[in-house]
Amino acid sequence: MTKISLKNEPVLTTKFESFPYQHDAVLALRDLEFGAIFHEQGLGKTKIAIDLMLYWLQQKVVDTVILVVKKSLMQNWLEELAVHCSIKPRVLSSNRKDNFYVFNSPVRLVVSNYESIKCEKERIKLFSKTRDVGVILDESAKIKSPESEIAQTFFELSSCFKRRVIMTGTPVANRPYDIWAQVYFLDQGKSLGTNFGEFKRETNLDNDLFDDVKCQIELENKLSPIFSKLSKFAVRETKKSGVIELPDKIIESVICYWEPRQRELYFQLKNELRLVILKNGKPVEDISESVLKRLLRLVQVASNPRLVDDGYSLAPGKFNSLYELLRTIINNGEKTIIWTSFNENAVWLARELVEFSPCTVYGKLPIKDRNINIERFKNDVSARVLIATPGSAKEGLTLTIANNAIFYDRGFSLDDYLQAQDRIHRISQQKTCYVYNLIMQDSIDEWVDVLLAAKHSAAQLVQNDIGLEEYRTTMSYEFGRILREILGGRECND
Repeated sequence: MTKISLKNEPVLTTKFESFPYQHDAVLALRDLEFGAIFHEQGLGKTKIAIDLMLYWLQQKVVDTVILVVKKSLMQNWLEELAVHCSIKPRVLSSNRKDNFYVFNSPVRLVVSNYESIKCEKERIKLFSKTRDVGVILDESAKIKSPESEIAQTFFELSSCFKRRVIMTGTPVANRPYDIWAQVYFLDQGKSLGTNFGEFKRETNLDNDLFDDVKCQIELENKLSPIFSKLSKFAVRETKKSGVIELPDKIIESVICYWEPRQRELYFQLKNELRLVILKNGKPVEDISESVLKRLLRLVQVASNPRLVDDGYSLAPGKFNSLYELLRTIINNGEKTIIWTSFNENAVWLARELVEFSPCTVYGKLPIKDRNINIERFKNDVSARVLIATPGSAKEGLTLTIANNAIFYDRGFSLDDYLQAQDRIHRISQQKTCYVYNLIMQDSIDEWVDVLLAAKHSAAQLVQNDIGLEEYRTTMSYEFGRILREILGGRECND
């Protein structure tokens, strides 16, 4: 294949030296056909990826690198590339007319998002026939569901790329089997098998495990050797590895108490599966026969009944605890992020906390406005509070201007929780970090707390962060028992 040439080749050297552990990661991966950067969030995977890309181009291993990122992180990546290297990337977007010029120019670096790659699949196949292409997938858990169109697209394109690298700090995003599709993209099943259904059955963190010791042992024996199967092409460091010194991260549970009407709504839903609520000024019956809908409704009512009942106009139980925490943090001259899983909560909290001039980042806010608000939070000393949803701001952002994170509520996703809290606990943080989980007493919040802890233990075992003995001392399967009590004997695997 004839190598492409540019009249003015970009400078292919990095602008800054890497940390030793970042350099080691590049050395381990640079000559492999495929690899995985699984360093814990906050340890500078971006720098590793950029240095790896520069090496490929310097050595003419590839002509072009395609960097695939989440749509919400496009601007962040363009800024990081400008800081660390001299290459000016072309952007492959949803504009097919502009993409024509990207595909027909001798470009060294293309930045795109997962959805655009899916739409341009056929032209990428043709593009790869005209030059040697390397690809780096940022936040590769995006393809964790093998049946999804996006995952299927990347499976189909895998052989088109001469070099393939995935990167994420949470390869086990929520359940142990989430790692399968990401690795399948790299090696077509050589490491973890070609049968996802079988892999899922063998590694599922089932709710019935709490009373079946035999199945617990079988699960542990399936999880513990997974990382060793990937060790020839995967690198992983954690903040506890000693590769870098970071301030402590202290996690505290803040027990909150019911507002009486809120408690009434919660236990009506829990016991009767239905609520009589106001929607658009009219009383309607909200029936929660679906188990997942019922769990979500319980989380919403424990957080803020307004999320399900337009007629609720009181201060929910968590709000006073939140307000007191904020007053203390701001009096200490510090900044904080308030995390909520719900867009409507972000809007409501911004209105209720207007005295703090909060910035907001949530799903219904245009990306341009999100970026403006993030910059204001970073650079305006009067902007002490950022209210955000994990879906819009949990990844790719360095928000170490703050050293406090308050989870007003949490969903069932381990990835959301870990990624969100580590926006503040990462390279460049100078202060002790505090993570506060607001937990409504005698509510589903207590189950969520146990469930996330169990998922985290399983993820740590798969990722080789802990050994089997430590796993057995920290792991609790009680989430299944607690869930059964919440559901009154029903079963659910979320």
